[in-house]
Amino acid sequence: MADTDKPLLIKRYASRRLYNTETSDYVTLEDIAGFIRAGREVTIVDLKSGDDLTRQYLLQIIAEHESKGQSVLPINVLTDLVRSYTTEVQSVVPQFLAASFEMLREGQSKMMENIGAFPNPMTAMPGFDAMKRQQEAFMKTMMTGWTQTAKAGRAEGDEAAPREELADIKKQLADLQAKLSKL
Repeated sequence: MADTDKPLLIKRYASRRLYNTETSDYVTLEDIAGFIRAGREVTIVDLKSGDDLTRQYLLQIIAEHESKGQSVLPINVLTDLVRSYTTEVQSVVPQFLAASFEMLREGQSKMMENIGAFPNPMTAMPGFDAMKRQQEAFMKTMMTGWTQTAKAGRAEGDEAAPREELADIKKQLADLQAKLSKL
């Protein structure tokens, strides 16, 4: 029996084929997605160089689902992710997303334990208030960073375009927060 506490090691051969070291057989991206959906951690390394390719393959799995019409992330979230790589606040986004998903995972398990105990399980979910505060702090940080970036890059007298862009970003973030609050 495989040790499911340790990440499943997948090796990528020079031919780009992916090899499951536990079962000694070749796997596809869909197989890897299935392992992850089942709760298994996966590590993908290049056999020759030893480079960790996990991030690259996880992004590829998401991209393939998106190309098949299975919307994983809303377009405004994808747009904001791209924007975050070009702003001063880029280091905040990955930590925020990781913390938000961790809180969501914890909250889901606690909510499932308490599902029948409360009339509105989402508001009674442990950590809900902390998640809401974290989202508000993130939005404030993001808005501050975008405002500073817009001011730094703005030509003198050209204030209308950044204001419109900022208003659009605020609306997108508010929409995202509303969606997260509904979860």
